[in-house]
Amino acid sequence: MSLTGTISTNSPNSTKDILRDAFTQCRQTTLKQFAELDNAAFCCQSHPEFSPAGWHLGHIGFTEELWLLRHLAGTSPMQPQFHRLYAADGLPKTERVNLPSFEETCDYLQRIRDEVFHYLDVAPIEEQKPLWWFILQHESQHSETVALVLQQQNLSALPFSKPGSNSQLEFDSVTVPGGEFEMGNDGVEAADNERPRHRRFVEEFQIDRYPVTCGQYRQFIEAGGYDKRQYWSEAGWQWLHENGISQQLYWTNNPEFDNYPVCGVSWYEANAYAQFVGKRLPTEAEWEKAARCNPQTGESYAYPWGNDFPDASRCNHRLFNRGTTPVDAYPDGVSPVGCWDMLGNVWEWTATTFEGYSGFDFFPYPGYSQAYFDGNHYVLRGGSWATRPWALRTAFRNWYYPHIRQIFSGFRLCV
Repeated sequence: MSLTGTISTNSPNSTKDILRDAFTQCRQTTLKQFAELDNAAFCCQSHPEFSPAGWHLGHIGFTEELWLLRHLAGTSPMQPQFHRLYAADGLPKTERVNLPSFEETCDYLQRIRDEVFHYLDVAPIEEQKPLWWFILQHESQHSETVALVLQQQNLSALPFSKPGSNSQLEFDSVTVPGGEFEMGNDGVEAADNERPRHRRFVEEFQIDRYPVTCGQYRQFIEAGGYDKRQYWSEAGWQWLHENGISQQLYWTNNPEFDNYPVCGVSWYEANAYAQFVGKRLPTEAEWEKAARCNPQTGESYAYPWGNDFPDASRCNHRLFNRGTTPVDAYPDGVSPVGCWDMLGNVWEWTATTFEGYSGFDFFPYPGYSQAYFDGNHYVLRGGSWATRPWALRTAFRNWYYPHIRQIFSGFRLCV
C-alpha cells in the first residue's frame, strides 16, 4: 500500500495504529546507530557544520515533546532545563558538547514517548495528522544526520557496501518528453516546501540513466580536474583553494567500486564535473519529472516504481546496506522513463536554489523551510542509503549550501 494511501485512510483507529508502528520502527532504527558508541563519540562535534550525534538524539525527543505534548496535548515542559540545550535556536553548535549520557538521554526520550503514545490514544488524529507525520519525518531526518556525523568520526571506513560484480554499464541518457506534469505533493505527509502540488511545464530534455559513478569521476581527477580553473565557478574555485580540496570526500581508488555512485561531493564539485564532460546538472523540476512521471499516462507517482511504499527490494535506504551499492543494483526501482537509482543510495544535487513554490505556506513554523529561502542553498533530491522511508519520495526536497559535502551526496547529469 502506498504511503499516501496508507496515511489518508478514513479510519482514525487505523491511522493511530499506523503512526504507532511507524514511530516505533523509526525509533528502533535511530537507537541502533548508538549501540556501539562510547561517551566521547556521543558528545564529539566531529565537524563545525554539524552538532554532536548525542545532541541530535536529545533534540529528537525535545522536538517530539514540544509539538505533540506541549502544543497538541497542552502539557507542561517535562524537563525545562533541556530547553536551551536541545532547542534548534538554543546553544551554538560548538557549545552542544556537554550532554547528558546516552542512558540519561534514552530515559528522557522514553518518558516522552510513553506520554506521546498515551496521548495518541485520545488524540483527535484526523485534525492532527500533518503534525504527527512532521515529527516522524523530523526524527527520520535527524537520524540520517547522525549517520553522517558518525561518518565524519571515522572517515577511514568509507560509506560503501561490500563490492559486488562490476557489470558493464551503458552510460547513456534517456529522453524525457516535454510537457506539463504534476509536481510537488499535497499528501498529509508532505513537508511545507513540497506544497502545493502544481502543474509544471518542462521542455524535452535528456538525463543520464545512472548517477555519476566513482569510475566516471576518477577520469575527472586523473585529468587534473581539481587543478583546472576552466571547470570551476568563481566561488567554487575560491572554496577549492581555501580548503585544499583535491578529490571528493568519500573517495576510493579501488576499481571494485567503479559502478558505485560518487558520494561526498559538494555542489561546486558536481558542477565542475558537469563542465568537464560538457553536460549540466538538472533543474529540480527536470529531476522530479524523470523520477515520477509516466509519459504514457501523464500520472505522477509517489516513487519511481509507482505508489507502493519503499522496501529493501526497490532502493538502497534505511541503513540496510551500511553504505552505497552499485547504481544498477535495483531493477525493480527504475523510473517510468528508465532512470535507475533515483531514490536512495545518494542524494543528487540539482541546479535549482531552494525556494518556496508559488502559494507556499509554512508549517509548522517559519524556521523549518522558509528561513532557508535565501538564494544560497541548492536543492538535492532522492535520498541516500541512510534515509528513512518516511522521508523518501520523489517530491521530497533537501537543501544545503553549495560547499557542503559531508552529506551522502552525488549527482546525475543532463544533456
